[in-house]
Amino acid sequence: MSTSRPPAWPHCADGADPAADPVGCRGIHVPGHTACLAHLADADRDAYLAGLTPGASIDHRATTFTDSLLIALLNALRDPGSGRARLGTSVFESAIFEGDAVFGAATFKGDAVFGSATFKSRAGFESATFEGDAGFELATFEGDAVFEAATFGGEIGFGSATFKSHAWFGSATFKSHAGFESATFKGAWFGSATFEGDAGFGSATFEGEARFVLATFKGRTWFGSATFKGDAVFASVTFLEADQLGPLVCAARVVLSGAVFVGPVTLSFAARCLECHRTRWSSTAEIRLRHATVDFAHAVFEYPLTIVAEPVPFVRTDRRQLAEDLFPMSDPGVRVASLRGVDAAHLVLADLDLSGCLFAGTVHLDQLRLDGACTFDTTPPVVHWRRWPPVRFTQRRVLAEEHHWRASQPGAARGWNVAVLGAGRAGPLQLAPVYRALRKAFEDGKHEPGAADFYYGEMEMRRHADDIPRSERGLLTAYWALSGYGLRASRALAWLGAAMLLTIVLLMAVGLAQDTPKQTATGSVPAGGGKVTFEIDKDDPQNPTGNRFTSKRFEKALNVTLNSVVFRASGQDLTTAGTYIEMTSRLTEPVLLGLAVLAVRNRVKR
Repeated sequence: MSTSRPPAWPHCADGADPAADPVGCRGIHVPGHTACLAHLADADRDAYLAGLTPGASIDHRATTFTDSLLIALLNALRDPGSGRARLGTSVFESAIFEGDAVFGAATFKGDAVFGSATFKSRAGFESATFEGDAGFELATFEGDAVFEAATFGGEIGFGSATFKSHAWFGSATFKSHAGFESATFKGAWFGSATFEGDAGFGSATFEGEARFVLATFKGRTWFGSATFKGDAVFASVTFLEADQLGPLVCAARVVLSGAVFVGPVTLSFAARCLECHRTRWSSTAEIRLRHATVDFAHAVFEYPLTIVAEPVPFVRTDRRQLAEDLFPMSDPGVRVASLRGVDAAHLVLADLDLSGCLFAGTVHLDQLRLDGACTFDTTPPVVHWRRWPPVRFTQRRVLAEEHHWRASQPGAARGWNVAVLGAGRAGPLQLAPVYRALRKAFEDGKHEPGAADFYYGEMEMRRHADDIPRSERGLLTAYWALSGYGLRASRALAWLGAAMLLTIVLLMAVGLAQDTPKQTATGSVPAGGGKVTFEIDKDDPQNPTGNRFTSKRFEKALNVTLNSVVFRASGQDLTTAGTYIEMTSRLTEPVLLGLAVLAVRNRVKR
């Protein structure tokens, strides 16, 4: 209200000064007098207060109340039977409360109007009852505002109110619409509060922690464009009809642990952290996030739930982008910390960073749906030369739990991340089924290269598990060494090249005969002529002597080897040793070629 313009009601004007303050006191006249209650003569004030009865309506707009004056007013309205002040329609618009404003367990039978009022110290409405509408729009609370256990029977409005200290609404009951739009809270406590009507916190600003622990929202709940500069704690809250929560900005944590969403809901948060431990969604829901690290450990999804990373800032109702000044230079991507204990049958993840996500203990993980660019952690990318033998890990998708397990092993190579919070003692035995389930999820999504990575992880965990026989471990180790479980074409081709080279060397050394064996035909001509029968013999191949590594012998050995790769007989003259070398080559080299082809196919098929 302008200080130079008189109010719309007949006002006291005490202390008016044409030069400094031409209006003076703006308090409304006490009925039958020309002064406000604060500047009324003592005798007239006593007479006015004595004439009040419990339940009377009062109008003290812009009046300045001291502690003693407010106490005297409330005592005049106190019900002798209950000992509680009982007020009818009460108008305190623009009133100024200099000291503690303690209304205690007062009952407001009619509307209560505190619009633009200023509370310079503590405002106490503990266990107060507002049977009509209550308006605190544009009110300023410079001290604590305490409405614990208060009951608001009509609509309650705190629109654009400013709470410069803590606001306590613990166990309060809002039976109709509760409006806190554009309000500013330094700290807010709504623990165990019940909102039976709609609750609007649109564009509200919470400077400190905002706690709604065990609160119940039975109507629509709106936090659109709200800003939380501290933690926003909605632990164990019940939302019966909330269809949209946000978009809101929180510089710290949004805690929904233990909350229950009964109806369909869309949550839109730009926050540092979102905690949803044991949160329950009893209907369809969509969670759109920016900047957040999300923890959904043991959350319950009874219907499809979609978690999406929003690529651009959220848009307010006025079509302007929601400011994200609380996140300077921050990555807007969304990271998932844990899905442990979750039934993933109804879960859809889109464009999320899963590199640090804990999956062990997730139920129906094979039915998880991954859309967009969901990323996982990878193996260390470098070759480790400072150990023997040197180690190089081929690139593949890796779970955070495997990082932790490998890093905790004796003699672990550098690059594995041991600092995986909450990974616990998950080892190969626990991780093999996790990799198996994710492989199936990727296969169902027609993402074969991704499925191949998780198949590799599954086989690695099987190979390192403690519950398999030694023979099976040996077989898996050979499969890994030869072709990377049929997924590493380069490894299979390297072994194939080595086998072919060894075959060529052995054939040149001992496998090819010294010379081509000569054929001898023997027979006899019958006396008097007739049919001649010849027997053709071939000399046995002779072991080579002298210089065995010549270009001619190399060409013959290469021909034998190439035919062996495609499982064909070369027709070359071989020694006994060469025959066995060719047989071994025809057995092993086609297998290695087949493994290489299989690895290529697993990488390129869709």
